[in-house]
Order: sequence, then C-alpha cells, then structure tokens
Amino acid sequence: MSDPLRSSTLARSFLYVPADQPALFDKASRGPADAIILDLEDAVPLPAKDEARAALSTWLSEPSDPSAAETWVRVDPENASADLEAAVHPGLSGIFVAKCTAETVREIGDQLNEREHRLGLAAGRIRMIGLIESAAALRDLTTIAQSPRVTTFAVGEVDLLADLRIERRPDTAPVIDGLRTSIVVACAAAGLTAPVAPTSTDYRDLATFRATTHALSGIGFRSRTAIHPAQVPVIHDVLTPSPEAVESARAVVDRFERASGGVTTDDRGRLIDAAVVRGAREILARSAHATSH
Repeated sequence: MSDPLRSSTLARSFLYVPADQPALFDKASRGPADAIILDLEDAVPLPAKDEARAALSTWLSEPSDPSAAETWVRVDPENASADLEAAVHPGLSGIFVAKCTAETVREIGDQLNEREHRLGLAAGRIRMIGLIESAAALRDLTTIAQSPRVTTFAVGEVDLLADLRIERRPDTAPVIDGLRTSIVVACAAAGLTAPVAPTSTDYRDLATFRATTHALSGIGFRSRTAIHPAQVPVIHDVLTPSPEAVESARAVVDRFERASGGVTTDDRGRLIDAAVVRGAREILARSAHATSH
C-alpha cells in the first residue's frame, strides 16, 4: 500500500520563470511561491539557450537563501546534457523533465548520477518530476514511476491533448478529467507524491483559475504550476487546508488514538476507522507543510 502522507510533502505552487530572464530570478525566488521552475525549454528561444544556461548556472552557483523558494529547472530532453550541466548545483531541488518518457527519465537519471558524484552531492539527492505530455508517457506511467528519482508527475495538458487529438470543449471535459485521474491513480499506486495540476495560461481570469484549482484538488492534485505571480495566492488559498478542516482532522486523530486504534465515532456519531484517519492525517501533514513555507 502506498503511504498517504507522501501525497502532501511537495510544494503547493510552482512558478515558471523563463531562464533567459535572470533579472527575475531573485524576485521570483523571494516571492510567495513555494517553488520556482527556471524554464530552459519552451520559454527560451533556441538562439538564447546558451545564454540562458550560463545565466542559470551562475545564479545557481551562488550561496542559496534557506528562506527562499525551492528551485527546480525544466529541461528539454533533446538538450538534456547541456541543460543538466548548467542546472546541477548544490542549491537545485530537482528537475522537471519535459516531454517525459521512460527512456528520457532513465537517461537523465544516469546523467544526474554522474553529476552528483562529480560535485560530491549525495546520490539521488536531485529529484525528478515527469511532465506527462504524450500518449506514450500516459501509457508508460507505471514504468516511469519506478525510477527512484521520480517524485511525482505533472500534466503538460496542452501537449497531451494535442497528441491525443482531443479538443477542449464542454462535451470532452469528462474525457479530460479521466486522463487527469489516470495520472492521480498512477501516482497513488506507485507511492508517489500527489501530482502537479496543469497550468492555466489565462492568468487574468483568477475566478476561473480558483474554480479549476478547487476541482483539481477534489480529484487528487495537491500542487499546481503558475505562469504569473498573481496565480500563486489563489493556489495557496485553495490547496492549504482551512483552520476548520485542520481542527476537525485533529479531533478525528485524537479520538482514534484514544480508542487505541480501534473503530470509534465522532461527536456526530459518524464512524472513524483507519481509512478516515488516513485522510485526517493527510490534512494535518498538508497543513504542517504549508506552514513551513
């Protein structure tokens, strides 16, 4: 059985920052996001890649601020060697693997092994999040999840829907939710952290962004990417358990523990068993993790 608490230990928000705009690095790192993603893939035009790698490498080589956001880098598998050479530094939290496949995860894992060894970093320290952006990746979720570095998956939904030839329309919404749910199931079955919800490119419509974040939370996502700082507070507000939820969860756990792990009931006579307690403990873990950021 997978550990339910593993689904609550990832950053709530991941803010994309183009790697060719180093003037934004410090500001983003010290902003409200739990984590930033320095993007070496789609956000950087091909002629600017080398300059972006150099800027990213210089910034990551500087002493890190313990109070700053986690730093992740999105790499392009077609340029993985150059991207990783620039990205792997002691201050790096992990790698977002764009257009993830079982083969690219294996190859990038091998390269990370070599770079960690060369820099004297603990083996396996640098984590990976695989961006699911193709039918092949969707098919191979179970295989990809077996990589010891893979923490969870994220959904690259625009690419994924294009590869599957699915149009985004009201009548296809159940199909798209089914795809999302399959990724949630794969993470839970493999004991991975809950997945990262897909990006919304409309950063002005925060009301819709709030509604979709709430819906995604309801089907098992516990993090979301952002392309604009204005989206970050919305993510945190939706994905952080409310004080009332925390109080209720704490009461459930307390009653269960007083019953020495046996089945009991709450104040309203509702059953409290091990499954209910797992959910309550997940809420408490998510709350504690949010407080630490």
